[in-house]
Amino acid sequence: MKKKDVLVLIPFVVLIVLALLPGNIEAFKNWTQRWPYLSSFLKFSVLATFGESLALRLKTGAYTRPGFGLACRALAWGLLGMFIFVSFAIFSNGAPSVLRTLGMAQVPDLAGPFSLSLVPVAFIISLTMNLIQAPVLMVLHKISDNHIAHTGGSLRRYLSTRLDMAASFREIDWNVMWGFVFKKTIPLFWIPAHTITFLLPPYLRVLFAAALGTVLGVFLSLAAQSAHQGQGGAKAARAESAAGV
Repeated sequence: MKKKDVLVLIPFVVLIVLALLPGNIEAFKNWTQRWPYLSSFLKFSVLATFGESLALRLKTGAYTRPGFGLACRALAWGLLGMFIFVSFAIFSNGAPSVLRTLGMAQVPDLAGPFSLSLVPVAFIISLTMNLIQAPVLMVLHKISDNHIAHTGGSLRRYLSTRLDMAASFREIDWNVMWGFVFKKTIPLFWIPAHTITFLLPPYLRVLFAAALGTVLGVFLSLAAQSAHQGQGGAKAARAESAAGV
């Protein structure tokens, strides 16, 4: 571990230690419940952005670089965090009704003490949310990511430059978006992970989801590398074909 890694990790370790001090957990719970949108914005702005910085560190050896747009990413993730909070509220209240249509007469309340009977409830929330909302979130994130690249990582240009949605959709590598992000990460990671999320107390769900954003950052980095390698392979194949190989 290098010195810059230690300097980055120290603030997170300090925050975790402070959060575990007596009385702070209750204060955090009250703050989350009183300011749900602000707290969701800040949790995702910090944790999910750190995930993308960590992905960059794994790929290039640096946590940021010119054009990376750290402030732009923090703003985008904060707004997506509020979107996710709304999604949690909608699906955690609406999705359990699906179990009633499947014959479950009494659907247990997730706010109660943990029991195995809560697992199907958490699973149906995670399943419906990830099949309906998650693809939209991932596409919005990719569009924002491309917009950051086009505006050079400048927050002023990011906010003032008109976003061409049609062009943004054309820029997405749908082979990677479908073949990796949708088809693999949603069923293999996000549905199980968010099942755990909804088994947690309500005030911890958004925080846990934001922490999972660090994992999303790594996934997106791997997807980008996959797309780059795919493009390189296609170019090599065309070169071999042209050479008669």
